[in-house]
Amino acid sequence: MDLSATRNCHCLAARRRAREITRRYEEELRPHGLRATQFSVLAALAQTGPKPLGELADLLGLDRTTLTRSAHRLEDKGWIADAESADARERPLRLTPAGRRKIEAAYPAWKRAQDAVEQQAGQRRTERSHDGATTMTPIQRQTERESRTEPSEPSTDHEE
Repeated sequence: MDLSATRNCHCLAARRRAREITRRYEEELRPHGLRATQFSVLAALAQTGPKPLGELADLLGLDRTTLTRSAHRLEDKGWIADAESADARERPLRLTPAGRRKIEAAYPAWKRAQDAVEQQAGQRRTERSHDGATTMTPIQRQTERESRTEPSEPSTDHEE
């Protein structure tokens, strides 16, 4: 069995890219004492208001265990707290005033990471489009040039 096709595994490439992106955010957020996931939790609560843990996990695409771990750390730092709930089975979380100050202070660092990732993504799109242009066969390039330069002829199949 030839396994050479696994060299181009999309799953591995996506995971590698995700780690690269996460590192960028974490480098920027580290001086603020935040990890990327913690910033996302604070930002979500700042935008939505109090949210039950399960709903917050779904919103952020996190499993409950990961969110619970992050929530405990954020609670220990005083950035989030339990919110009141009429349903004893729910554990809503809310942003505290200290959490609001933290997210606002860290926002410029997050924005720098966001802009850098967007810029890099744009460069990759440009590189891919350039790669596509250079891998076209001569006949494909000729056909494309002709289709752009030929004036469209008026239709002759109209009814009078």
